Amino acid sequence: MEGIGDGPLIIIGFALLMLGGEFVVQGAVTIAGRMRVPPLLVGFTIVAIGTSLPELAVALEAVRTDADEIAVGGVLGSNVANVMLVLGTAAMIGAASDTGKGVRRDAAAVAAATMMLLIVVMAGEIMRIFGVVMLLVLVAYYVYSYRQSKAEGTDVEDSDTWLPDHLWLAIPATILGGWMIWTGAEMLVEGATGLASEYGIPESVVGLSVVALGTSLPELAVTLVAGLRGQGGVAVGNVLGSNVMNILGILGFAATYSGGLIVAPEFAQRDIWVVVLTSGFVVAMLYYEREIGKKLGFGMVLGYLSYMALLYI
Repeated sequence: MEGIGDGPLIIIGFALLMLGGEFVVQGAVTIAGRMRVPPLLVGFTIVAIGTSLPELAVALEAVRTDADEIAVGGVLGSNVANVMLVLGTAAMIGAASDTGKGVRRDAAAVAAATMMLLIVVMAGEIMRIFGVVMLLVLVAYYVYSYRQSKAEGTDVEDSDTWLPDHLWLAIPATILGGWMIWTGAEMLVEGATGLASEYGIPESVVGLSVVALGTSLPELAVTLVAGLRGQGGVAVGNVLGSNVMNILGILGFAATYSGGLIVAPEFAQRDIWVVVLTSGFVVAMLYYEREIGKKLGFGMVLGYLSYMALLYI
């Protein structure tokens, strides 16, 4: 976009992504309420997909402009940010101790998705057929989780929305949100690639840091709100669900859409192992019902900041 510098493009792109995601989620929740869609189904589909739309928009825009490193790096970096920064922050405010039912199931899903990610990164390519498989696995996971939650009686409470309960407002809000997300993604990718070119920063590093952090801001906001309301299960579940969606949904759809994604060699040498170690640590803690306390949360946030510094050093 001519006339706008790379820095302002990135900032405006971030703002549009966050606002667009909020409009889509709130509009969709209102529409679902008017149509009598069960709250559980809303939580598993509309809200989960809505908060992941920024990552999807950025990934698709990146592959459209032949910037595969930003697409893959954005997912890798976003998963590290979700685990270390978002969950670490939740732990610091005491919102990661009461995780509720279903956390072991979600933790196991994160472990399985991370292993699939490790395989494709080490292979150096995500072929279209593997992208289709990832999407099918994601659908199967959602169906299984939905049925299990209904059987356990762990229904998701109705989501708060600031939109008036009118379809004539909710539908335009959802459409406006979608436009803001795709426009924001276009601006963010353009600004990020321009920044990388201007300062000689590899696109993979930009994807792992700037893009990943920006697209993780909605998850951070949702987690903080849930934590402050004392909904520890929502806070932790948001992080786990987002990581599964990032790997299976975002990369799976991007690979299917583009005919395959090329994975940069540096991801296999360093960053995938950061994802495996951080996700593996948190998954083990949650699966074996170990408490993620405030001190550990502070250490996780500090570790994330150190990783960001290492990327640029």
